[in-house]
This record gives sequence, structure tokens and C-alpha cells, in this order.
Amino acid sequence: MARPRILVLRGGAIGDFVLTLPALQALRKRWPEAHIEVAGYPHIAELAQAGGLADRIISLDKADIARYFSLRPCISDEQAAYLKSFDFVVSYLYDPDGSVRRNMLGAGARQVIYGCPIVRNAHAIDHFMKPLEELAIYAEEMERPQLLLKDAHMEKGRRRVKKTGNRVVAIHPGSGSPKKNWPLDKFTELAEQVVRQISILPMFIIGEADADIARELSEKRCEASVLSDCSLVELAEALSACDGYVGNDSGVTHIAASLGIPVVALFGPTNAEIWAPRGPKVKVISGVDQTTEGLAAISVDEVFDSLTQMICN
Repeated sequence: MARPRILVLRGGAIGDFVLTLPALQALRKRWPEAHIEVAGYPHIAELAQAGGLADRIISLDKADIARYFSLRPCISDEQAAYLKSFDFVVSYLYDPDGSVRRNMLGAGARQVIYGCPIVRNAHAIDHFMKPLEELAIYAEEMERPQLLLKDAHMEKGRRRVKKTGNRVVAIHPGSGSPKKNWPLDKFTELAEQVVRQISILPMFIIGEADADIARELSEKRCEASVLSDCSLVELAEALSACDGYVGNDSGVTHIAASLGIPVVALFGPTNAEIWAPRGPKVKVISGVDQTTEGLAAISVDEVFDSLTQMICN
């Protein structure tokens, strides 16, 4: 029997992609020998390849997917042959009127399964799993992302984290929006408590969107180590070697949860019932209401206690 070929189309931000990993996991479980190709944003989609869930990553631009959004797309023979080479396509691209799906079928795709990227009424993981029912793949109870890095990746992470210390807690004070951020002063106070009370060293994660936070940390003369300027795969490698993690509603928090390390996730304006990370060692702390002010009111002691309960027991 020929090796099945599957194409998955997935744009979106880091967290959106990580919350789609259970769908890739389900496809891999059903067809272990399949060639799974992901067309997306390579710097994000490479996480799936590092975790053995994708065999090849291609950019949406290189795949010329934008062409399929046209009313009368001009599809080259090469593009048509590419689509025809797959047994089926799973698309998480926004396609409310079904035009992308129709154009792909018209170009020769054998089967196109559509999953709307906009989530409203269910947890995002369950929402992204739902389209696979067309393939008779049904979600098991509390599906969660699992990023199982290869040994070589994990060894790289251990070497990187070892530069900070033998036991390290990762702290990511940023997110995609300042409204979703717990106050930086509380993060630095938490870092001090971690050192003082349980003798574990903090490592701040600073991403591309965290320039203001990086500047504030510098002004505060925070002496904790900082991990920045690394790819998402390198970040995942490092997180896999940490004793625990604390962060806001962000893609980095979802990556940490997918690695199975203890995670404390702080949620404010966003709906945790839809967007909270899932994992065997995930504690979600929300404010008294879904507001930025409610998020800011979460105490350092509550976060510290939740973290230590997971990493010290």
C-alpha cells in the first residue's frame, strides 16, 4: 500500500498553531507512516517537525495558497500536480463561503476538509479536532498538545539551561497584548521569591514583541538570566529542560504546556474556557473577572504557591 500523503494548511499565531497540534497528533496516530506536510508560517510550523508530527514544512507563500482565494484562480499544472499528490487536505484557513475548498477541488484535490480558524463556543483544541470526524477520527477526553522532542533537541536544551543553573524556572512576562500581561513588578517579585525560598534560579523569556519589557527589566537591574533571540524550536528545547514555567496567555505558555513541564498560566481578559493551555501539570489562574484589572489583582503569593506545589511535590 502506498504511503498516505496528507497536507495541512495552518496559519495563525503561535498559540493557535500549538492548539492545533492534537489534530496533527491524531493524524499521525491513525496513519503512522504517512507523509504529513504542513503549509504555514515556517518559524512556527517547525515546532511540529521537531516533535515528529510533520515530515515537511512549506510556507503558505511558497505553496501559493493565496491564489485559491481568487474568484477565478489561475492554477498552474505544477500547482495542480502538487495538490493531486495528496490523499487529502485539511485546511484551517479562513474560508467562510467555501471558495478556497471549491477551488482546490476544482484544481484536482481529492478531498478537502475545512476547519474554521475562528473559535467561539468550545475549547480551541476541541474545535480544531472536530473537522477530523469527517475521517472518522474522534477526540478522546481532554485532548492536549504533546510536543515530544527528539533526544538531540532535548540535549541542546539542557546545555542551554545549564548556563543559568542546575534548576531553573522559566518566566515569560510578555504576550501578544499588554492587556494580557500580569504586572512586570509582580513577575520580578516572583523571581526573587523563587530564588530566596526554594533556591531555584529564574530565567526570563524575552520574545521579539517584548522590547518594552526587556527595557524595563534592564532599568530594574534585574539580575536573572534572560533567554532571547532564539527560534521557537530552540525555545522549546530550553523549556523542556526547565523545572517549571510561569507566563501569561501567550503562545510561549502553550509551548511550555505542550512539553509537559509544570506550568502556571495567568489569564485575564481572554476566556480561559476557550484558550487555556491543557497539560498534565498545568494550573490556570484567572482574575476575579475577565479584565486586565482582575489579572493584575492576582497575588504573587498565589502564583508562587501554585508553582511550588507542582515542582516541589
